Amino acid sequence: MIESLLVANRGEIARRIIRTAKRLGIRAIAVHSEADAGLPFVAEADEAVCVGPANPAQSYRNVEAILAAAQKTGAQAIHPGYGFLSENADFARTVEAAGLIWVGPGADAISAMGDKINARNLMAAAGVPVAPGTTDPAASVDAAVAAAAEIGYPVMVKAAAGGGGMGMGVAADEAELRTQYEKVGAFADRMFGDGSVLIERYFPRVRHVEVQILGLADGRVVALGERECSVQRRNQKLVEESPSPAVSAELRSRFLAAAVRAGEAVGYRNAGTVECLLDPTTQEFFFLEMNTRLQVEHPVTEYVYGVDLVEEQLRVAAGLAPTFDPDALAPRGHAIELRINAEDPKRFLPGPGVIATWNEPTGDGVRVDSGYVAGNTVTPFYDSLMAKLIVSGADRAEVIERARAAVAGFEIAGPKNNIPFFAELLENAEFLSGDYDTGIVSRMR
Repeated sequence: MIESLLVANRGEIARRIIRTAKRLGIRAIAVHSEADAGLPFVAEADEAVCVGPANPAQSYRNVEAILAAAQKTGAQAIHPGYGFLSENADFARTVEAAGLIWVGPGADAISAMGDKINARNLMAAAGVPVAPGTTDPAASVDAAVAAAAEIGYPVMVKAAAGGGGMGMGVAADEAELRTQYEKVGAFADRMFGDGSVLIERYFPRVRHVEVQILGLADGRVVALGERECSVQRRNQKLVEESPSPAVSAELRSRFLAAAVRAGEAVGYRNAGTVECLLDPTTQEFFFLEMNTRLQVEHPVTEYVYGVDLVEEQLRVAAGLAPTFDPDALAPRGHAIELRINAEDPKRFLPGPGVIATWNEPTGDGVRVDSGYVAGNTVTPFYDSLMAKLIVSGADRAEVIERARAAVAGFEIAGPKNNIPFFAELLENAEFLSGDYDTGIVSRMR
C-alpha cells in the first residue's frame, strides 16, 4: 500500500480522503491556501504545506507549488480529489513524470473524455447510446443552425471542453440558437480556453442518472450501481440518491453494461462516473459525459455497495486487488445525499460568512462529510459546498424519514445556507413519489 499521500484539494473532500488515508496507516499531507489555514482538513493532516494565496490559480491550481510540497514532504502519491486539477491530463502526466503515484485514471483517459465531442464519438463507437447531435464542433453559427435543423428543436448548446453543468444553453428556435451559440462559445473560451461547442437534442423532461465505475488494477472495469442526480439548480446537483427510484432491474442491467463498455473503451483505471440522461417515458438513456475523478456524491454508493471508494482508489493506484468480490456486486438498502451549500435557499445565490454556530445531526444511518466547524469563515474564493449530509437505511421510505430528522437537527448560523430548501424538498409530493425529473427545483420555485 502507498505509505504517504498528498491531497491536492481542500474542504470536505480533503478531509474525507485524509480520514481514509489515516485509517489505512498512510501518512496524510495537506496543501492549503492562506485563506484555508484554519480549516479542519489542515489540522487533521499529519503534515500541511501552504501553497499560496486564496486565488485558486495561485494555490490549488498551482502545479509547481503542489509538486514542491510533495517533494518537501516526501509524498509518495497525490490524490487530486474533485475539481481544481483532478481532470487535468497535463497535471497527471507531470505527477507521474516526477516519479509520484497518481491516484486517478491515466492521462490518456482524462484527455479522451475531457473533450465532449471526442467522448461522444468514442462512446458511439463502443456501442454506448448517445443522443442525436453533432460529431464535430459546430464551426460557425450557421453550421449550428444547419445541425439543429437535422436534429430538431429544442437543442442543447454545450461547451465541448466543459463539465460540472457549466457552459450549456437551450435553444427552442433558430433565433435563440444564434444567441446561445455566441453566449456559450464566449463562456467556454473564457472558462476553459476552448470556445468549441456541440449541438445535441434537448429533452424537456429528462432524468439525470449516472453510474459509478471502477477500473481495477488487473484491467477489468466494474460498475457499482447508479445514482439519481435529477434535483439540480442551474444544471448543478443538489441531491443524489442510490438506487435511482426510476431504474428497474432490467434498466439497471443495461445502464451498468453500457458504463462498463464506456470504461473499457478508454482503458479506464481507478474511479470514474458515466453520466447519462434518461427519458422516463421511453426508458431510453443517452451518454452525457464521463467524469474522470471521484464524484462529490460518491458516499451514497459507498453505503449501498459497502465499499470505501477512496480506499479502492488507493488500492488500484498501488496495483492491489479490491477489497470486494467484483463478481458479487449488488445494491443493499438506500442512501440519499444532500449538499449543504452556503447559499440562500430561494435563489441559490452564494452567501459566504463567518460560521457562528455549527451543530451536525447524528443518529442511525446519518453521516456528515463537512469542511468547516464553528469559527471558520466560508470565503467567496471557492465552491459554496460546506458539507454533505448522507443518510442511509433499509429502503427509500426509511431514508426520507431519517433525512427529515437530520435536516431538522442540522444547525448553521452565520452564512446563508440551503437547509430550508431540503426541509421543503423532503415534503414535496413529486420528490416523495420518486417520479421526478431535472425540472423539479424550478417547479418548486
